[in-house]
Amino acid sequence: MLRSAQVRLRCATPLTGTSQIVTDPFWPYTGHIPNKPIQLSFKMRKIESQMNAAITANANWTKANTSVTTENGISEVRLHGNLIAKVGDDFVTVFDGGWQSTTTKSRLNAIINEFCNAFTDGVFQKDFQWFIRDNKVNHDFVNGYTFCEYA
Repeated sequence: MLRSAQVRLRCATPLTGTSQIVTDPFWPYTGHIPNKPIQLSFKMRKIESQMNAAITANANWTKANTSVTTENGISEVRLHGNLIAKVGDDFVTVFDGGWQSTTTKSRLNAIINEFCNAFTDGVFQKDFQWFIRDNKVNHDFVNGYTFCEYA
């Protein structure tokens, strides 16, 4: 019998960024070493949690360099005044706002992790070039790319 119930992983929760211990039911197939915690790479910033809460509440919100404005059920997220995302009831559309910065990517991934599938979707960079991962398929980054399905 496999000891899968005893193998635990340390994962960051998307909303709080704090760590929690979870059981790995697929050990030994995941390749993780038993009883050795791992840390997922995404840790949401407090401003990103507040941004996502404003989007969920369909509320207007501003803090530091980030703002959310909602009109007719569609929330627009801006970073330094540049549009980086539109979020509706059944879609998320992403833009780089003219700046492919670490902060822009972080805000976009916070939105994607909250309103799309955090395990199959995201924005990442490789060799100074941005890419979009949608349903585990990688694409070149395109302004106005729309994720249509929620997790």
